[in-house]
Amino acid sequence: MDWLMKMNRALDHIEMNLANEIVLKDIAQCACCSSHQFQRMFSFITNVSLAEYIRRRRLTLAAIELQNSDTKVVDIAVKYGFESPVSFARAFYALHGVNPAKAREEGTALKVYPRLSFLISIKGAEPVNYRIETKESFEVFGLERIFSLNGQETPADFWKQSHENGEVERLAAHAGGVPDFLNPHYYQVHSVCSYTATEEETFPYMLCAFKKETSTTEEYTVISIPVYTWAIFPSEPFTWDQFDGVMETLYQRFFTEWLPTAGYEQVNGLEFEITGSKDGRQFAEL
Repeated sequence: MDWLMKMNRALDHIEMNLANEIVLKDIAQCACCSSHQFQRMFSFITNVSLAEYIRRRRLTLAAIELQNSDTKVVDIAVKYGFESPVSFARAFYALHGVNPAKAREEGTALKVYPRLSFLISIKGAEPVNYRIETKESFEVFGLERIFSLNGQETPADFWKQSHENGEVERLAAHAGGVPDFLNPHYYQVHSVCSYTATEEETFPYMLCAFKKETSTTEEYTVISIPVYTWAIFPSEPFTWDQFDGVMETLYQRFFTEWLPTAGYEQVNGLEFEITGSKDGRQFAEL
C-alpha cells in the first residue's frame, strides 16, 4: 500500500501545480524514485506519457476556465504553461477539436480528462511468475550512452545502430562466454540502465556483457554491481518478432500487479534486461 500512497502523492503534486511550473524531479521525489523510474512507471501503468497526461489536465482546466470566466485567452495560455496564444490554440484544438474562442460559446462540446488515481485492480487469477535471488557482487562491461528523458534517441535506436555496425557482435566476442554463475542459456549481450547517477532528466544505459576472467574489457566501460537482492521476472518462450510486446507485458505486470501487492520496495537503482535461448525459442528476464 505504501507504493500506492507514494504514486498518488506524486499525482497530488501534479494536480496542485498545473498552473505553475512542474519539475519532474519534484514529482519523482514524491514517489521516492528517480525521474527516469517515475516516467517509465507512469507510462507503463497508464499507457500515456507523463508529459501528455499533464498536457491533457492543463487543457481540461483551461477549457473549464474559458467557459466560466472572462479571463483573456492569452492569460489562460500563460497560466497553464504555454509560451504563446498560438501554441495554446494549436494544442487546444488538437485536444478539443475547437479553438479557445469557440469554447466560450454555449453548447460547444469539449473533452474532460479527469485526474488519475492509482488503485489495486483485481484482474483475475493469472499468476505473475517471479523469483527472489541474492547475488554476490559481479562486474559487467560494454558500450555506454547517456540518454535524455526528453530526447529523440532511445535505447532501441542504440541497439539498432550497434547491431548494424557490428558492435553487438564484437562485444559478444570479447565477453569470452557466459560466466558460470549465470544461466548457461543466456546470450552474451544484454542491457542495464540507471546504474549510476547522471545529470537530472538523463539516465545511463549500457549494452553489456558479464565479465569473466577471459573477457577483454580494455576498450569498454566496466561497472561493478554490488551485492543486491533481485526480483527476477521471466517471460514465456517467444519468437523475436514478439520481443517488444513481451517486454512491455513484463513491465506492465511488474508495475501494476506485482509491485503494489508484493510487499517489496523498489530501490532507486539499476535494472537489467536479460535474453537467452532454449529449445529453439527465446526467453527474457526483467
